[in-house]
Amino acid sequence: MTTKEIFHGVPGILRPFKEFIEKKGLKCGDQIAYYGVPGTCMPFVELLAFAVRSLEPEQVFVPFVDEHRVKKIGHVDDVGMQARIAPVTCRPKVIVIMGGLAMPNVPVKAEQVTAVLKRHPGTPVIGVCFMHMFEKAGWLSTVSFDCLIDATIDPVEVTRNS
Repeated sequence: MTTKEIFHGVPGILRPFKEFIEKKGLKCGDQIAYYGVPGTCMPFVELLAFAVRSLEPEQVFVPFVDEHRVKKIGHVDDVGMQARIAPVTCRPKVIVIMGGLAMPNVPVKAEQVTAVLKRHPGTPVIGVCFMHMFEKAGWLSTVSFDCLIDATIDPVEVTRNS
């Protein structure tokens, strides 16, 4: 069953994200992997990572879809969440696909994201985008999301498949 809810503002992105992660029952140290465009997606990844920090997952950023260049995301006092230099192994318990990957002129195709998902079968997938980017790029017919957070400035639409 698919349900759609409307939320507002930044909390409208972060609360459904945290609720989804909590419902998956991740244990301390389980990995959340964010796949996105370096620079462009990182501020949003940092917000998402900050929202779930109390659950104590290991969080990593994968530039584009290159799992050989994974960077750990950690808390920096008085700053928030930041990607670190040290590489780590990608072993996600939850995959987050950022909408920046679907933007024009980004060198990632939906089929490459599908290949990533096939390497991690059964892993829950969250899509986070703005302004219907996955829909505009035609990715919704190729990439299956367990939860899709599609934000405009206000309101925020959240679609969940359960």
